Amino acid sequence: MTEVIRLSVARTLDRCTVLGPGTRAVLWVQGCPLRCRGCVAAETLPFEGGTDRTVPELADWLCGLPDVEGVTLSGGEPFSQAAGLAALLDAVRARRPDFSAMAYSGLRYEALRRGGADRRALLRRLDLLVDGPYVAALHGSLRWRGSSNQRLVALTDRYPDLRSEPDTGAGIEVSVEPGGALSWAGVPPTPGFRAGLEAHLAERGFVLHTQARRDT
Repeated sequence: MTEVIRLSVARTLDRCTVLGPGTRAVLWVQGCPLRCRGCVAAETLPFEGGTDRTVPELADWLCGLPDVEGVTLSGGEPFSQAAGLAALLDAVRARRPDFSAMAYSGLRYEALRRGGADRRALLRRLDLLVDGPYVAALHGSLRWRGSSNQRLVALTDRYPDLRSEPDTGAGIEVSVEPGGALSWAGVPPTPGFRAGLEAHLAERGFVLHTQARRDT
């Protein structure tokens, strides 16, 4: 009997245009061994609290999204669940061979290459990687990155024009959900953005999600 591979998921988003090229789905995993000061997704840091999702379930979700060219893996730390995410990408590409993949990691590319077999397997399945920890003192409005020490590493030739495009922030996307709850995705343009936004919205009766949840 084949074991069903599971992932601990903090959140999913069907469509996003500010966390990678084109229109993408986003999957935030739950759990990160790093504790970058100023992390904008602090609710995803504990390894407890995520939603248990199977690889086939997540593959069905991704393959069922129309007009989405790929997925961005964030968190949390995707490489803490590297084996499951590699299996997920294989399952999706068995049905959608051109599906692209991008991931964020608080670890450097060189460290990931020297890591275990699972981490190297996930690297081999990625088109793009944003690497390195977020450093608040180096915050910048950069394309898909929060601080200037982070790099956008092309791992395939899928996106050859990236080097010639302006390295400017893509902004954030905000959505209001049923019941009036508000959530957002993207890389904040300024340090301290989340705390300021939460305070501003709280004054007007809106509350940002601060717990792991499930969108699909």
